[in-house]
Amino acid sequence: MIVPRSRLLFWTALVILPCAFIAGVSISPVMSTAALALIGALVLFAIIDALVARKNLAGISVALPPVARMSKDRPANLLLRIRNAQQRRQLVRVGVPWPREITAATDETDALLPDQSEWSQLSWLCTPLKRGNYKLQHVYVEGESPFGLWAARKPVPVQSEIRVYPNLMDDRRTLSALFLNRGQFGLHAQRQVGKGRDFEKLREYIPGDGYDEIHWKATARRGKPITKLFQIERTQEVYVIVDGSRLSARPASESNGSGAADAGVAPALERFVTAALVLGLAAEQQGDLFGLMAFGDKVDKFVRAKNGQAHYNACRDALYTMEPRTVTPDFDELCTFIRLRLRRRALLIFLTALDDPAISESFVRSMRLIQRQHLVLVNMLQPPGVRPLFSSSAATGIDDIYQDLGGHLRWQKLRELQKILRRMGVQFSLVKNERLSAELVSQYLSVKQRQLL
Repeated sequence: MIVPRSRLLFWTALVILPCAFIAGVSISPVMSTAALALIGALVLFAIIDALVARKNLAGISVALPPVARMSKDRPANLLLRIRNAQQRRQLVRVGVPWPREITAATDETDALLPDQSEWSQLSWLCTPLKRGNYKLQHVYVEGESPFGLWAARKPVPVQSEIRVYPNLMDDRRTLSALFLNRGQFGLHAQRQVGKGRDFEKLREYIPGDGYDEIHWKATARRGKPITKLFQIERTQEVYVIVDGSRLSARPASESNGSGAADAGVAPALERFVTAALVLGLAAEQQGDLFGLMAFGDKVDKFVRAKNGQAHYNACRDALYTMEPRTVTPDFDELCTFIRLRLRRRALLIFLTALDDPAISESFVRSMRLIQRQHLVLVNMLQPPGVRPLFSSSAATGIDDIYQDLGGHLRWQKLRELQKILRRMGVQFSLVKNERLSAELVSQYLSVKQRQLL
């Protein structure tokens, strides 16, 4: 694509317009011929300059990294490599069609390609505003003609995938003691009470050992008492089960004490994803196996519990593109899937919302399938306005009184649900938005210390 530059417009106004006027009004054939000849020369000169401009971009191409990883709301640099096959000095303008979810200081910038150099690098600062997967398929390049009359533009095909992950820095900062491991600072392993359940080895009987610790078959073979030794479980399975239904599309918190949710507040699913990944880091730190599930009206994603950096990256890749869907959660389908796929006892941490009576009833009914085999913890973000009566500031009007009464009734129903689940051995917690990650890690460490698995 060829577009005129301001220099061409300047020479057109300076030469063509006066010459055209002279050729039209002059009665002298010589002056008319000279004016037309000058116009033709300028037009021919412009055509030649345009043809050369197209050839200048013939050897220009752009290469982007196949996969660029960034974090939400954190500045990042996208590295562009510009190939100059002709290896001559020239100035080019590069434009990147950024997605709406990624903001950059500018959409285009100038790059000076040096002489005798095939490749040049350009670092582009940008900030992702929303997690997800975004693809760049074209980058636009503009070059100047030798005499500056034209600008040649062309789209350069590229294949680059930008993966925007959740921003874990704020949550990790509140849990810095867990992830700091330097000398005397950070969280240290503490001795756990109890003998554990994992068999370690056999040894000879020592006075004081209980009869339930004696290995009777080994005793019969060796002709002397032999005792079994157990160790604390080090590779327990921890699963975070994330609700991706319509319930997770609601705002995670409220903007003020009036109970009205701010339109700019992130949905609950955003907090679920962040908290799940933070808990994965904590499980990795403790040497346990971490897995996850995501469900709506069916089980959408399932990553079996493992450990290691590669497995954590797989869990992160499974969650970072997750978006709420307009479906009702099917807990019967989910619990049937858990009953069939998870044979070993595991810690199951649900991140969902149970303030709807029909959904909470379905959840209680489904828990009977798994509550005997697994240890179940349920965490729900505290909905806007749901709180005990008189726990907020004084009401200023009749509308505030009705809102506080409605919030108290909803809070009371959640308390009754908590008692029902407690009788089934299921722990239910109503957590504030900013405390979700810290609460999950606290619950997990409490389970390990008490050896509930």
